[in-house]
Amino acid sequence: MPTVAELRDMAEALLGASGVPAPAAKRTAELIVLADVWGIPSHGLLRLPHYLARLHGGGCRADAELTPMSDSGVVASFDGGAGLGHWQLWTAAQQARDRCLDTGIAAVAVHNSSHCGALGSYVYPGLAEGLVTLVVSNGPPAMPPWSGHTPVLSTSPIAAGFPAAPAPIVIDLATSAVARGTVAAHAQRGEALEPGWAFDANGKPTTDPRAAMSGMLAPLGGAKGYVLALLVECLTGALVGPTLSGQVADMFDRADDAKPQGIGHLVLALRPESFGPGATERFSSLVESVRSAGGRTPGLDRTAPDAVDPGQPVELAPSTADRLAEWQHTLGLG
Repeated sequence: MPTVAELRDMAEALLGASGVPAPAAKRTAELIVLADVWGIPSHGLLRLPHYLARLHGGGCRADAELTPMSDSGVVASFDGGAGLGHWQLWTAAQQARDRCLDTGIAAVAVHNSSHCGALGSYVYPGLAEGLVTLVVSNGPPAMPPWSGHTPVLSTSPIAAGFPAAPAPIVIDLATSAVARGTVAAHAQRGEALEPGWAFDANGKPTTDPRAAMSGMLAPLGGAKGYVLALLVECLTGALVGPTLSGQVADMFDRADDAKPQGIGHLVLALRPESFGPGATERFSSLVESVRSAGGRTPGLDRTAPDAVDPGQPVELAPSTADRLAEWQHTLGLG
């Protein structure tokens, strides 16, 4: 199996050959591979060929920069210029961390960005400094409203990190029954979906992942999942902008490769001490309470981005490896 370092180098080379500046290519490659390290291949290297197609199609700008739009100190918003979401949201998370350390609370938004991979990655800059961090993002339409028949909401992911011992609590979930990348991974492997995950384009339940990719996903937990998805949409597509999920370009559709996605990301950071003493200790007590009750807290087994072993072997699906090899050949790297 290839190692983390080998996969990072390959991803960075592919991004660099596609015009992405070295610092952005390096950070993006690290975050893409991190998803595979975490066992979330649906948000890792499986997506790199789609990012590359959009870079070469013009819908994602390799040379994009983060341009300040507004800044009050506590709240800041940047225009992503249709750039890669990974390095842009990581930068926003760092900004939120630094501002929060000064003020006790901070919110940083990236307007007009692109898909960012595994959303849980972006709580770690804040966690490294003992901060509570909440991250939300939108994407292409995948879910209908409750009792509706047309997709207008994305998978509407939410991530949150809470500092605790022995490991932070890291919540990272889509508010759809399943992430769209998981459906894409099933389609790539030719595997059926679980019943109840998705609908075809006619609104009929389906276990065919290809039918689901052109159809709709079910909300997580019925009407309650829909309301959570609507909350995320309000904070991202509506508040941050510029594009509501119903109009976001689909990274899995080659016909959309020339269209900027216009995704909105939002990071909120809170310093626990600003709310009085003992919060971090109570987070740790909560972890122990869950453990004593026979459960586990999410994030317990996740390796922080800066603690990943470069020599760790990573399993890569043959279909993903084949597609990456095709891009290496196309870009003269193979």
